[in-house]
Amino acid sequence: MLFSDFTNYIPKLLNEQLPAVAAHLKMAPVERKASLEPDYYLKNNPRNSAVMMLFYPKDREATIVLTKRNTYAGVHSAQISFPGGKAELTDKDLAYTALRETEEEIGLEPKDIHIVMPFTKIYIPPSNFLVSPFLGLMQHEPVFKPDPTEVAEIIELPLDLLLDDAIVRNVQLKTSFGDGIDVPAFNVGNHIVWGATAMILSELKETIKSVL
Repeated sequence: MLFSDFTNYIPKLLNEQLPAVAAHLKMAPVERKASLEPDYYLKNNPRNSAVMMLFYPKDREATIVLTKRNTYAGVHSAQISFPGGKAELTDKDLAYTALRETEEEIGLEPKDIHIVMPFTKIYIPPSNFLVSPFLGLMQHEPVFKPDPTEVAEIIELPLDLLLDDAIVRNVQLKTSFGDGIDVPAFNVGNHIVWGATAMILSELKETIKSVL
C-alpha cells in the first residue's frame, strides 16, 4: 500500500473502535491468555513502558520499523520488538516515553514523528511491564542510527506484508512458560515475531483492515 494511501485512512482509524484483547488473543499462546484479562496485572504493580509503531514511506510504500534486540542476560534477549522502553520519572507522559526511546534506540528525532493515536495497553508477565503502544507517522524515509548496545538489527516491515495472512505461523519455542510451547507468530523474512510484539501487531493489523 502506498504511504500516501495509508495516511488517507488515518481519519477513519481515529474513529475506529480498537479490537483490543480480541486481536491480542489471535497471536497469544494458550498459556498467555489468562494474563490478557482486564485488570489481571493490577496485583503485580507493573512498570509502565511505551513503544512506537512507526510508519514511513520506503520506496513510496507504507512501512513499519521493528528492531531485533541484542543478546543479553534477560527474558527478552534477541527478540523482535518495537522501538520503545520503560517510562522514566522525568517523562511527561507515555507518548513522550515512546518518542524518547525511539530516539535513543534508533536515532530518530521526536520532531520528525507525529503521534496519531494510542493503542490498547498490553501486560508482559515475564518482565512485569505494562506496555502502551502508539501509532506514529514520519513523512519521509528515516535514516536509522541504531544504538549498538540495544539494537542488533533494524527490520523494515511493509504494511502489505503485515496484512497478508500467509505470514502467520504456528511455531514451537522456548518461552517463560517452558520449552516446546506452541506459539502463533508472524514470519517476517528470516525473523519470527511473537509474544507481545505479535499481539500488538495483531491489533494494528485488525484495526487497519477494518477501515480498508
